[in-house]
Amino acid sequence: MKRIVLLGPPGAGKGTQAEGIAAKYNIPHISTGEIFRANVKEGTPLGIKAREYMESGHLVPDELVCELVEDRIQEPDCANGYLLDGFPRTVPQARFFDEFLEKMGQELDKVIDIEVDEDVLIPRMVGRRVCRQCGRPYHMITMPPKVEGVCDVCGGEVYQRSDDTLETVQNRFRVYNEQTSPLTEYYKEKGKLAPVNGDAGISEVFGAICALLGE
Repeated sequence: MKRIVLLGPPGAGKGTQAEGIAAKYNIPHISTGEIFRANVKEGTPLGIKAREYMESGHLVPDELVCELVEDRIQEPDCANGYLLDGFPRTVPQARFFDEFLEKMGQELDKVIDIEVDEDVLIPRMVGRRVCRQCGRPYHMITMPPKVEGVCDVCGGEVYQRSDDTLETVQNRFRVYNEQTSPLTEYYKEKGKLAPVNGDAGISEVFGAICALLGE
């Protein structure tokens, strides 16, 4: 059984690593960002509330996030563990989560912190594009579409998401440094923090994470 929190700055590759971890340890990957984006797309009450925060690069308020996570973790597929990606993002959220775990008689195994320098990440994020129709990802430097603005697969429009513009990305880092970075100290004091160098390749980073988590 593995109960894991995945930390790291925006664009550090948390989503990619989370998929591999979830598959290896057979636990659900719970990404609050993806859940909120789905709610925004579907126009649910939660999505309507979250939209204004996400599009400006600000964090969704603690009470909205905590309500979502508490409900999600009590679903049957989390009985044998889970991987949280995007939660907690603030120390108050972490305190809430600790109280919730204590109430549930659970304990975190590890808090993996993927470390990558901001100067590396900003160009990586600003270059991201996605097909509006089929969702295929692109990058203007490393993986551009064959025809600018046109998806190679379905011919749909390739566009830049509003949360990948330079202004929004810089704001996301400011918010991260002010509100999320203190989490590393919080979990370090609890003996749960496990830093990983995120500058390496995807497979190398994954190997380092698995070495920390064990079998």
